[in-house]
Amino acid sequence: MYEKFLNNTRLRRFTVLAVVIFVLFLVREFMTSILLTFIFTLISVKIVKFVQRYIKAPTFLLATLLYLIELWLLYLLISRYSTILIDQVTSTYNSIVHFYQHKDFDSDFITNTISNYFKNHNWQDKVESGAGIILEQLQNVGRLAVAFIVSFILSFFFMVEKEKTVLFSKNFLSSEYSWFFQDLYYFAKVFVDTFGVVVEVQLLIAIVNTVITTVGLGLIGFTQLPTLAIMIFILSLIPVAGVIFSCIPLTLIAYSTGGIQTVVYVLILIVVVHCIEAYILNPKFISSRTKLPIFYTFVILLVSEKILGVWGLIVGIPIFNFFLEILGVKISTKKTQKKGTA
Repeated sequence: MYEKFLNNTRLRRFTVLAVVIFVLFLVREFMTSILLTFIFTLISVKIVKFVQRYIKAPTFLLATLLYLIELWLLYLLISRYSTILIDQVTSTYNSIVHFYQHKDFDSDFITNTISNYFKNHNWQDKVESGAGIILEQLQNVGRLAVAFIVSFILSFFFMVEKEKTVLFSKNFLSSEYSWFFQDLYYFAKVFVDTFGVVVEVQLLIAIVNTVITTVGLGLIGFTQLPTLAIMIFILSLIPVAGVIFSCIPLTLIAYSTGGIQTVVYVLILIVVVHCIEAYILNPKFISSRTKLPIFYTFVILLVSEKILGVWGLIVGIPIFNFFLEILGVKISTKKTQKKGTA
């Protein structure tokens, strides 16, 4: 029975796939770290291979330089952007205090209105629920930061010892249970190929978003555009949601720069960029790279985002193409003509 099982390629691969899905289900709490490590490593491998086309340098040296540049850009973003954001928050706070202290401001009316609201509403429960929501979001941000740091370190360790790691991993392909690892390698190769296309598409979308948003902010009257461009590019790597994440800091800066009118301009710009990314760039770029019709691409993105959240926008298309490959569905872009005469 065991020999028959090994000779039945379809049943054997289905069993291996079921084992992989079960293991991923068990480690679902670490899925963010796993996906981030995979994305960092995939991007680094592509960049290093691209550079090695023109510069014959060892992978260790190029990977070290790449991660040092990434750390420098991250430090530049945090140091300069945090300073800008703190200044804008302080300026906004001073504007609000000045508004309430103005002689034309009817403080008694506002005070009485707030007092009556607290008397007529159960404000304590609302404050507690609001504080709980804020605490939960802070915990989520903390988990994401830890996952980001761990994934960055793991990706760096893989890249600096890429050849050694690959050679060590190939030993499993000649082990006593080589059939399992060979099928595992087959599934991994299919998924990496499709996932690499999505990562390339997201990089193109991030570049387009950064250019459009930076030009728009420049027309509105923003300064410090290079620092803001770095922030926008990093957030644009997060599909669709990255545009939303950039809304809060940009509106704060807009309010201190030109008041409510500038905030409205920035919100309109963010909505336009979000619509362009979600409904034009994402489906069009992905469909052109994966040979999927835009209709299928759009439906897959909607369904995967509903099921898996933001990560679904990244892994939805690779998972769909992965199962197409497993099912033996060949994508053809040429129209077939019926043979024979009517």
